[in-house]
Amino acid sequence: MAGPVVHPRVAARRGAARATRWWGKAWVRAVEEAAYAEADLARARALSRSGRIGGITTQPGGFVAAVEDDHGLWTVAGTVPVLDDAATEALVETVAAESGRVATLLGGDLPHDLVEHAEESGVELLPYGGELGSSCPCEAWVDPCVHALAVLYQLAWLVEADPFVLLQLRGLPRDELLARLHQRSDDTPADDDAERDVEAGLDAALRAARVLDLVHDPEDADAPVGHLF
Repeated sequence: MAGPVVHPRVAARRGAARATRWWGKAWVRAVEEAAYAEADLARARALSRSGRIGGITTQPGGFVAAVEDDHGLWTVAGTVPVLDDAATEALVETVAAESGRVATLLGGDLPHDLVEHAEESGVELLPYGGELGSSCPCEAWVDPCVHALAVLYQLAWLVEADPFVLLQLRGLPRDELLARLHQRSDDTPADDDAERDVEAGLDAALRAARVLDLVHDPEDADAPVGHLF
């Protein structure tokens, strides 16, 4: 996730298709805080489920997607503030504070205590409504418009399925986080038992990351897991 990532287009869905995990719900709350009216949110939810939004491209600090409706095809671009250097380092330290946290993230879970401890260090990982910027060439006078809200709703599903999408938007892609954790492990003195625990945790996490990479790039399946690291 070092560079821009294009996420697969979401097929049309029936029903509410709402976020179900706590951080996905937190993202949805931010989207709803950003909206001008409940009617806009209702239209955006319907559009998000319609299958008329192209694959969303995410990168540190922003996202872009094409949205089609009955009036045309629109390119929605959005922004999410990236963490500054001090906040990024504090977040890395928070992840490193417990050896199992990175493996939990790689398993698709965002620990509530990780977010709480990050907040105690001054890092607001989950955005609030005023931080979600957007632009769209449609003629709507409100910002975010329905098209942008629909993309933001789909982003909630992406963030919920993979917390590293959230970290990437905030400026800390998965590969950079793993590299920083490796560096800390190499630089920090530890007693033998603690060092073995950290190394075992990082090894398990990196092997899990390798499995995820193979899911996205099956042609690389012959490469040995240890070869990458």
